Amino acid sequence: MTFQKTEKARLLLQSHDGTLGLRERRLLILCNGQRNQGELTMLFGEDVGPVLRQLQALGLIVAGAAAAATPAPARTAPVPAAVPAAKAPTLPPAATGPRRSLVAAKMYVLDMLQLQRGAEVVELRNQIQASREPEAMLAGFAAALHFISTHAAATLAQRVRERLLEVLPEEHLPALRQLVG
Repeated sequence: MTFQKTEKARLLLQSHDGTLGLRERRLLILCNGQRNQGELTMLFGEDVGPVLRQLQALGLIVAGAAAAATPAPARTAPVPAAVPAAKAPTLPPAATGPRRSLVAAKMYVLDMLQLQRGAEVVELRNQIQASREPEAMLAGFAAALHFISTHAAATLAQRVRERLLEVLPEEHLPALRQLVG
């Protein structure tokens, strides 16, 4: 079952009013009719189901056959006005505790590479940014850890490695450790 954002969601995303949390906003952006719940779970972690149900209850996404019947807006349409704050949906606060997801790991590694300089790091960032499969992401993470360990202070390299191990889903830790060595 795939998920598609509704027109209400498109208006909310364009309004930038802060009603959605960063995680919910990213999830809503990725509900483009091409990803199913399994793929979204792989990207966002095991607790994505309740957030998807909440987005559905708020009328921000539709699932399954309804998603296929919801056409995307034409690119030539003018940008609509912001959603009034009184009508904007509210989501429950995010669960506390560590967030383990491939998306979080990918964003963290890209942020850390942004601090580095050189042609090699630009190519590495582009490779990680373009990766969609877990294996490709893990290979990019391993290459990024190697790059940072050879081009940055040892303390920074150690902090990056520790933080990546905190946000990466546990099922991918053995594969990353094997790639890193």
